[in-house]
Amino acid sequence: MKPHVCAPAILALCALLAQGCATPPQRFNLFPGIAEGVPQPVWPAQPGIPRYRYGGELQGQVNFEAVAGSRSFGSRLLGWLVGENSAQARQAVLKRPQCGMVDAAGRILVTDLGQGAVAVFDAKAGLSFWERADRGERFSAPLGVTAGPDAEIYVADAELARVVRLDVRGDPLGSFGEGVLKRPTGLVRDPVARLTYVADTAAHDIKVFDDARSLVRTIGGPGTEPGRFNAPTFLALHADGLVVSDTLNARVQIVSPAGESRGVIGERGLYVGNLTRPKGVAVDAEGNIYVVESYYDHLLVFDRSGRLLLPIGGGGSQPGKFFLPGGAWSDADNRIFVADVFNARVSIFQYLGARP
Repeated sequence: MKPHVCAPAILALCALLAQGCATPPQRFNLFPGIAEGVPQPVWPAQPGIPRYRYGGELQGQVNFEAVAGSRSFGSRLLGWLVGENSAQARQAVLKRPQCGMVDAAGRILVTDLGQGAVAVFDAKAGLSFWERADRGERFSAPLGVTAGPDAEIYVADAELARVVRLDVRGDPLGSFGEGVLKRPTGLVRDPVARLTYVADTAAHDIKVFDDARSLVRTIGGPGTEPGRFNAPTFLALHADGLVVSDTLNARVQIVSPAGESRGVIGERGLYVGNLTRPKGVAVDAEGNIYVVESYYDHLLVFDRSGRLLLPIGGGGSQPGKFFLPGGAWSDADNRIFVADVFNARVSIFQYLGARP
């Protein structure tokens, strides 16, 4: 009987195909499904002077397009053999984005509660998901994320009740806050003071850790007085101090690094500009403060003194609309990112500056 040659033949075929199956060039597209040149919304609308332009959105693998003609026949055939269009491939999407950051390499990192992972949008390498909080342990509820020291990345996991440390490849390096944090949500690090602030929602306070990852002090505690909190969620740094989304007190507070109250933004109410369930907060290079009003689906822009400048949004799925938005963050290019949770995307707004 002749030897069975089917399996060796398939292995040889796969080897040949693999030689020509390097990842094809991809184009990072922030406007998936939208033809080039289509005008994007601006705020305020004309005849006002535009201060913001819609800068696109992050959805998932759809943001990466293969460059036309870049895929070899072998690459396409192997993709067909392994089911490239399978249900698994289609799951490379954001499901319930929570917050994010832009790292030193320009990658956009997004915590995703639905994926139980950190989604990494890399213009050069494509989309990947970091799932491991430790060896053999996945993230459970990743929420806040910020740049740590020595190129580390910190991720606050509310269910694991600790802050996870990752290297630039997403590999776990350890964690801190075990036994101290109850439900960490937002976090931000001050690179000058070398301190990391963590919003502990269940404890109604902000816990401060040094770069040795030791608790150095606690800010606030439950209450409605200035400097006290009721379920704080997200944080941002400002020239005037730490910006805290004091969610169940329906306000945003600015406190000093020592915890002294330096002002309150917003008040409970029913009008646009009032706060009911503030979540994400961000600050741009000019000191403007951005507050996500999740209940009424708005991104509210305040000046550094707390005066309302502009509302953006309203309920919906069109560009610039939201469905229960969550976290917010900014980058060095004055882009404002909003985790549009139930629209399963991150919306981006480009600040055009205060001057005409």
